[in-house]
Amino acid sequence: MEKRETEQCDFLFVHENVVQKVLQEMPTDETLYDLAELFKVFGDSTRIKILYALFESELCVCDIAQLLGLSQNAVSHQLRVLKNSKLVKFRRDGKSIFYALDDEHVRSIIGQGMEHLHE
Repeated sequence: MEKRETEQCDFLFVHENVVQKVLQEMPTDETLYDLAELFKVFGDSTRIKILYALFESELCVCDIAQLLGLSQNAVSHQLRVLKNSKLVKFRRDGKSIFYALDDEHVRSIIGQGMEHLHE
């Protein structure tokens, strides 16, 4: 039977000052849960495609559906998820509704993700 190696400290010594400092800075469990939920939104390739399209330009549902080859219903559903996560915003212009990235934070997340992939 093969013995599995696990990463362990060579000796038992807790760096108490470091542990205490990290504990003081650690967000609440609720905040970390919310952060995990936000990152789950980025885990869907259709939503990423929509975000990337909006990275390039403000678009309406019809534009996004045409770009991605999806139904307007499918796009609307994903936009609702993105809007609820505060990743996209919308504005009405007559009968049309245009979507854009919510703010520079979202633009930065997409941009940094693309940079990381191309390193």
